[in-house]
Amino acid sequence: MNTITPDRDLVILDAPSNLGLRPPAPDTVPGCYKAPWALRNAGLVQRLGAADAGALVPPRYVATWAPGSGVRNGPAIAAYARGLADRVSAIRAEGGFPVLLGGDCSILLGPALALRRSGRYGVAYVDAHSDFRHLGNSPHVGAAAGEDLALATGRGDDYLTNIDGLRPYVRDEDVIVLGVRDEGDLRDFAGTGIAYVPGSGISLDDARKVLVRDELDGFWIHVDADVLDPSILSAVDSPTPGGLDAAQLVELLRGLASLPGAAGLEVTVFDPDLDEDGRQAALLADILVSALS
Repeated sequence: MNTITPDRDLVILDAPSNLGLRPPAPDTVPGCYKAPWALRNAGLVQRLGAADAGALVPPRYVATWAPGSGVRNGPAIAAYARGLADRVSAIRAEGGFPVLLGGDCSILLGPALALRRSGRYGVAYVDAHSDFRHLGNSPHVGAAAGEDLALATGRGDDYLTNIDGLRPYVRDEDVIVLGVRDEGDLRDFAGTGIAYVPGSGISLDDARKVLVRDELDGFWIHVDADVLDPSILSAVDSPTPGGLDAAQLVELLRGLASLPGAAGLEVTVFDPDLDEDGRQAALLADILVSALS
């Protein structure tokens, strides 16, 4: 197991929140809260040569929910976003490059809020899904992990979208979505100004045009493990065929992290409960080490 010496001060922070997901089955909770442990067991922190910022423990997951009752675990997600924003801000204030180990995609609200507090930042959203459900395109909202990009761009209840009076945390024109495979998801971006590159035909030049601009102070990198093809990694909430292979994801993340203004990265939705022998955790750790070395 090799250890690398990074050219930036990588700081690992566990963000083991599953608050934004539906129960995968009755009387169960989503297993993605275990992902930081699985990646640590694969030696990720040591192999990256990263500092260890520990974990931010999320509020209790509540499974009960009904259509029309708002965002599942919404107040808990808002409270967690505030706490996560404080931790990300503290890491950055000391010159660190935060690497968040989620957890589900709703953890995006924490770093998005942290960066909004200090300026204007974009987002490179690497995901198989748009996560852009809101009342403008859906009959109801529910699981924030399918709504986090909508929330981050100001679409939703004030208590989630306007923390500290800072709506939107990210402007539409400062977002690029990379890797979405569903045509219905892509149609949701029509008329928004949000840039996207569908499927696996991703060029770093597309991202550079959006993220490296004089108007921006930098950008955050969101990585949902489901951007990988299920034949490569299937231990996710919603596996979708047609994704990237490991080498393609390494190349993309390495390129994004090397762009001027890269401010941090989060990895989400990997579920160790669906990875019985630990091989997929090891693969995801390998990808992150290769990408951030």
